[in-house]
Amino acid sequence: MVTINVVRRSGETVSFEADENGSLMEAIRNAGIEEMLALCGGCCSCATCHVHVEPGFENILPPLGEDENDLLDSSSDRDPSSRLSCQIPVTSALDGLTVRIAAED
Repeated sequence: MVTINVVRRSGETVSFEADENGSLMEAIRNAGIEEMLALCGGCCSCATCHVHVEPGFENILPPLGEDENDLLDSSSDRDPSSRLSCQIPVTSALDGLTVRIAAED
């Protein structure tokens, strides 16, 4: 199991254990964090699973893909730590990861 920490838009931090399969987006939704809309269901076509990754995990994440980069460009809340959680596979290397759910566009 992998410990994931999610900072909600309200500032509340929710910690939960996730299985090492599937995406970070799926893990967040399975944890009952409803503000993770993920309208496209993880197809990398909507950017409603936008998160900000806290420092320390940048080099562990897969590289930013072209489609992900294009979708993030549409967000007014994009910054250098922005990622789409549907594009981040949950692995043991992410144990202790903290992400903040991006502001709703």
